[in-house]
Amino acid sequence: MGRVVALPKLVGRQREVVYLPTQGHQVILGTAGSGKTSMAVLRAAQLSNPSFPGSGKTLLITFNKTLGAYIRFLAADILRGVTVENFHRFARGYLSALGQMKGTSILPTKRYVELVQKAVSNVAGHHDSHAFFNRPSSFFEAEIRWLSQHGIVSSEDYDSISRTGRSDARLIRSMRPTMWKILEEYRRLRLEAGYRYDLYDIASAVAYAFDCDGRPRLYRHVIVDEGQDLSPEMLRALSKAVPTDGSFTFFGDVAQQIYGNQLTWRSAGLNHPKVWHFEENYRNTQAIADLALAISRMPYYAGEADLVAPKQPAAEGPKPTLVHFTDRDREIDFVVDRSTRFARTRSVAILTRTRAQARTFISKLPEARKLTDSLEIWKETTGIWIGTLHSGKGLEFDSVILPHLSEAEFPHPLAVEKIGLEESTAIDGRILYVGVTRARTALLLTYTGDRTALLPPNRTLYVEVEE
Repeated sequence: MGRVVALPKLVGRQREVVYLPTQGHQVILGTAGSGKTSMAVLRAAQLSNPSFPGSGKTLLITFNKTLGAYIRFLAADILRGVTVENFHRFARGYLSALGQMKGTSILPTKRYVELVQKAVSNVAGHHDSHAFFNRPSSFFEAEIRWLSQHGIVSSEDYDSISRTGRSDARLIRSMRPTMWKILEEYRRLRLEAGYRYDLYDIASAVAYAFDCDGRPRLYRHVIVDEGQDLSPEMLRALSKAVPTDGSFTFFGDVAQQIYGNQLTWRSAGLNHPKVWHFEENYRNTQAIADLALAISRMPYYAGEADLVAPKQPAAEGPKPTLVHFTDRDREIDFVVDRSTRFARTRSVAILTRTRAQARTFISKLPEARKLTDSLEIWKETTGIWIGTLHSGKGLEFDSVILPHLSEAEFPHPLAVEKIGLEESTAIDGRILYVGVTRARTALLLTYTGDRTALLPPNRTLYVEVEE
């Protein structure tokens, strides 16, 4: 097992001690606001400290570049010996060192859509007419992505696997061989176009490369923060980056899982990990935590085996405000006005479901800071941040505004068309949980027309306002 060390967890005014082995696989599951990121940072700092027994080069993987910038800002003084990067940057660096990443080897997203459409057309041309081929391109894009994220390597494996997340009624088992032919044709077309990987199967390339790589591992310890949104194949690849005398530590919150990977430790390549659960919420006020808890009890969370239900914190604060509009332009103007007022004395985030919605607010608030996947420098000041709910993962702000929570816009119509109402509801419900739990003290929710059914119906959770 290796040396067992005490890891202090410092969040707010709370202090706890976590005893973690320095070898093997460790899993820390916590609710939003439980201090997972601070624990990940302290774990990385400790394992990379040369004076610490069992220390070594340490890699801290973050969900995206924005979270990496946030962590580097918060802990620059203790992470000097730690590499902090997102998975795709790590993957590109490793494959490049092996000579397997030459030029633009990763297929751009727009070309991905184009080549999937062409693959469907090519395979359909060799089959009798069938309604299966009339499905929207987004269906085939999502299925190929799912196959890559789960590392399915053969038609036989695909046929035998239990297809979670999307019922077999949407993809009957008899059509799986045909779907596999579409995947193979897509990959042939991609290679013909000069691309070895896409954003989804590069993880499999990394995992396979590690299996064939007999050299000493670059990192002795690998830590993953916000790991619930990495695919099983990404986690498998990262676990292979660890030597036998090293450690792999996963920090995550299944309640925040956005992408519906149906993560299990076995599927992620973690062998009998020790699992710790943390339920205390040190970030949110009681009123905000009440809403988060109600969201975690909604039907779209049913059956989540690893869900860590948040406990109510002691901090007091106002209830979330839910504001109804009959005109969408008035809703936008209201959000702009309130965010400007709030930003005089605190940090404020406007988090939207789509990039297009975020761009609308950016155009009206040109001084606001943008939350983007490419953000690499973080500054903790008063002011306004604008981005998608996805880009808010792992971050926190004094006040959060969540606009456009209407039935017509949430879950997003394109997601419903792409993967169906049931799955898009589950995904957007988790995104809603993420947005709500970013707020430390104040939460403002707005919508036009009918409000989304993803919000808990209990009216005592909100202060409701008509505008």
